[in-house]
Amino acid sequence: MANSIPEVSKRRRMSQNDNHNHNQLQQQPLLPGLPDHIAQACLSLVDPTTLYSVCRSWRRVIYTRSFPPFLSLYALFSCSSSNSIQFYNFDPVSSKWGALPSTPPDPPLRLFLRHPAFISRNLPIQSVSASGNLVLLAATTHNFFPALPRPLNFDPSTSSWHFGPPLATPRRWCAAGTLRDAVYVASGIGSHFSVNVARSVEKWDLSKKNNSTSPNGSEYLGGEWERVSSLRDGRFSRDAIDAVGWRGKLCMVNVKGDALKDGVVYDAEKDTWQDMPEGMIAGWTGPVAAMDEDVMYVVDEAKGALRRYDPGRDTWHQILESESLKGADQIAAGGGRVCAVCRGRIVVVDVAAPRPRVWDVETPSGLEAVAIHILPRMCQLV
Repeated sequence: MANSIPEVSKRRRMSQNDNHNHNQLQQQPLLPGLPDHIAQACLSLVDPTTLYSVCRSWRRVIYTRSFPPFLSLYALFSCSSSNSIQFYNFDPVSSKWGALPSTPPDPPLRLFLRHPAFISRNLPIQSVSASGNLVLLAATTHNFFPALPRPLNFDPSTSSWHFGPPLATPRRWCAAGTLRDAVYVASGIGSHFSVNVARSVEKWDLSKKNNSTSPNGSEYLGGEWERVSSLRDGRFSRDAIDAVGWRGKLCMVNVKGDALKDGVVYDAEKDTWQDMPEGMIAGWTGPVAAMDEDVMYVVDEAKGALRRYDPGRDTWHQILESESLKGADQIAAGGGRVCAVCRGRIVVVDVAAPRPRVWDVETPSGLEAVAIHILPRMCQLV
């Protein structure tokens, strides 16, 4: 007992010294001679990678809410040893993956990627990025019912999850996408097939969201889903599809890959649907995404070719072809990059460079990418 007393005292002194050093570090000015708010304005003009490498106080400031956020990668991963989904964020400044905070425990999130009845393919888990948020929209339970009666949002600015308003019709195997600050779900299947559900389209405007509290005390995002003009028929309930927001319109096809398909375009201003242009649908040979809802890209999943859509000529122009892009399942575009999920790997193409370059992002050990999104980096409490 007597021998243990000096060790306890030593640990206490070390802890006190650590706290003293931490407090001293927090009290140091960001730039000597300048108030911190002016120093932050000056530092915001410097590349975050440079700030990260200089000192701890500058490293901390780039993750505060007052510092302009840089873009980072958010991914849904499947675990090879279990039928579970995990959420991670890749910080391009530190080049590190970090797990997102746990999802709300009530109700518990049960998303099934694999099922014994579907040996050759995975069950879709549909997510979008909207208004700076990651939004989970549709998935399937073990008994083939819709897994999400309401969307689940992750807000990087607060590093927190919140449920959204309940869907009028929870669904799976649907078309899901975003246009401006609104999330759309179209067609699909509810607890069973219904022509009315297969033709229906719902919209949720995240710019009108406000936090509310449910009867059980949990916080959720307010607002409500609105019905918009229906599809002509139920042909778009065949597959889980990414609807792509582009220049005030929502574009989508009814099947993935290079198969013969139907395509439609929704005009948000007129609330009308029209057939997709022939050249656009002919080149829709893989996953598609739009950079800032202005420039549309496709990855030909069979050839590994990245192409850009030219609306003036209604054609797709090839940017490059790469073995790394073959088998692309989903893509995201933002910050001058096109990121692709290719058979569980994550591949990045810098399309803003004079000569576009391709590289892989190493994924966490034992995990395979299911979907990716490009969103502002997470804020951290300092």
